[in-house]
Amino acid sequence: MTATYPILAALAAYLLGSLSFAVIVTRVMGLSDPRTYGSKNPGATNVLRSGSKAAAVITLVLDAVKGWLPVALVMWFGEPYGLDDGTVAMVGLAAFLGHLWPVFFRFEGGKGVATALGVLLGISVWLGLAAAATWLIIAFFFRYSSLASLAAAAFAPVYYLLVDGVVWYAEGTIAGAIAVMAMLLAWRHKENIQRLIQGKESRLGSGKSAKGAATPAAGRPPSKP
Repeated sequence: MTATYPILAALAAYLLGSLSFAVIVTRVMGLSDPRTYGSKNPGATNVLRSGSKAAAVITLVLDAVKGWLPVALVMWFGEPYGLDDGTVAMVGLAAFLGHLWPVFFRFEGGKGVATALGVLLGISVWLGLAAAATWLIIAFFFRYSSLASLAAAAFAPVYYLLVDGVVWYAEGTIAGAIAVMAMLLAWRHKENIQRLIQGKESRLGSGKSAKGAATPAAGRPPSKP
């Protein structure tokens, strides 16, 4: 029975990751489905195009929490059940995959930036903060959310292995999972990479929003003038 615990933990993490909070939050708040405007990506950045900063912040936090929670639970309580670093790697990657391919939303998910950050925070607060700082620095100087995400993803495995020039001891499974997340995140940003190369990528704070992004959710009649 003990051997099945890692599999059950990974399955639970995947199901939690499959909760597309960008869609859930916008529905609850009466906003348009983020899959219908802008980049059509169910993530916090695209939700921001709805004009609701509150919805974007809530989406960001919840997407991060669903990556952090399964990792943190395994690290805090997993040892008596034989859940080791290998399981930490499994549940973190499973939650991330759930966000990318959510079973509850026809496997049409987001790019995984916030969820990946949550996984990193669950593994180590300092690791998560280092990745977040990288995102903020790149975003501040270059004003591209996608470039900041790609840079943070690329440096995350390095941050895990190197702190003040000292190699952390850890099973390669966690470092491997972080590297896989980084590669998948880069792959999900392939269109952004093309636009960056072409100089067509939208900058943060450009003020661009999709037509109809702030309209009520489908199925609700428009209010009379």
